[in-house]
Amino acid sequence: MPRHFDLCIIGTGSGNSILGPEFNDWDVAMVERGAFGGTCLNRGCIPSKMLIYPADLVELIRHTDRLGVKASVDSVRWTEIRDRTFGRIDPIAAGGRTYRLGLPNVTVFEHDARFVGHKELQVGDETITADRFVLAAGARSHMPPIAGIDEVGAHTSDTIMRIDRVPDRLTILGSGFIAAELGHVFESFGAAVTIVTRGPGVLRQEDPAVSERVTQAFSHRFDLVTHATPTSARREGHEIVIEVDTPTGPRSIRSDELLVATGRIPNGGQLGVERTGVELDAEGYVRTDDTLQTAVEGIWALGDIRNPLQLKHAANHEAKVVAHNLSHPESPRRVSEARIPHAVFTSPQVGAVGLTEPQARHHGRPYVAVCKDYGATAYGWAMEDEVGFVKLLADTETRRLIGAHIVGAQASLLLQPLVQAMAFDEPVDRVAHEVFYPHPALTEVIENALIECAAALDAAG
Repeated sequence: MPRHFDLCIIGTGSGNSILGPEFNDWDVAMVERGAFGGTCLNRGCIPSKMLIYPADLVELIRHTDRLGVKASVDSVRWTEIRDRTFGRIDPIAAGGRTYRLGLPNVTVFEHDARFVGHKELQVGDETITADRFVLAAGARSHMPPIAGIDEVGAHTSDTIMRIDRVPDRLTILGSGFIAAELGHVFESFGAAVTIVTRGPGVLRQEDPAVSERVTQAFSHRFDLVTHATPTSARREGHEIVIEVDTPTGPRSIRSDELLVATGRIPNGGQLGVERTGVELDAEGYVRTDDTLQTAVEGIWALGDIRNPLQLKHAANHEAKVVAHNLSHPESPRRVSEARIPHAVFTSPQVGAVGLTEPQARHHGRPYVAVCKDYGATAYGWAMEDEVGFVKLLADTETRRLIGAHIVGAQASLLLQPLVQAMAFDEPVDRVAHEVFYPHPALTEVIENALIECAAALDAAG
């Protein structure tokens, strides 16, 4: 007879934060096949940012000469950087596991899981049932169908950050967040990095102006191979050889390590959620309504298993919504995903929220677009900045921001006042003219962009 629970939570990333005091009387099953804490804590955004911070310092030192300062990096002690990172992270993951194991109302199952029937879950050798399920099992790295790729010892973001030494040469397949951030890390620490992308540039999911600017910056820093199709991979001694087709002909790329960063796949299919009546979309994401309930009453989903944005702050918000809806079914809360910001912690840094210009056109939004360079502000002069800019999109009818895109130093921080303006539905005019911006701080580029945006709205009529 299957053991029955009031609630079963599959995945201990943001799913782990659901259980508050209101669930103390519930009999809860938690299922986790890996380390507690999920992707972000163990192999994603937190360790990568702990590596990126010293990488940023190296990159800053490299460019001090143009400011009249002669400086250099004596050495990069990779193992110390790596061990500092995971010496902080691994105990947190272990502590989360220990805490859950010690709760009298929680049973932890540390096995792979798969649905075998309606609200019936096979966990290892055991079958369990529950009145309610939360699907929070995240996503996994995608491995493209390239001949020989499985035999060469390729890394993904799950493994590359724990390697024993910085390779002399690193090849990265992909052009998104992971490729941009980890390319920055390993090039800063001494690797010669080649980035291979099928398209014309990097970060193609961003606004075209952002992608163009970052691609241009990367072309001076990396061996950037665009419009390239990898056809095979093989080992030759200690080298990994990737064969690619390019517009100018075939090319062999040799390196010591290979990082595959071609996206992440939601884990709903691995769980066999269809067997319990849960629906997947064409890309494999679990379908939910805006209360995060699936097509099956009593089954919710949150995080990367349902949200193509695959952002930790989005997953954390969703976990709060699910926790409320589990304990207060009579007054469900809903999520809105229209104004969720994101940042890419590469160099130059990227921050964005809302619509890109192609998306605005696709949705038929009447809009104006303005750009303002960091170099047009006093702080930009001090930095000798030639890369950074702010791009704003505003609806000509409502005079509200519908998109904001930033490239350059501290883009993730500069984005926040624009996120708040959109969240509180403030008109561009008010944010531009009724808010004080410290002079001569870098935030003046935000002020100047907003002032120009208000003028563009006036001109548009």
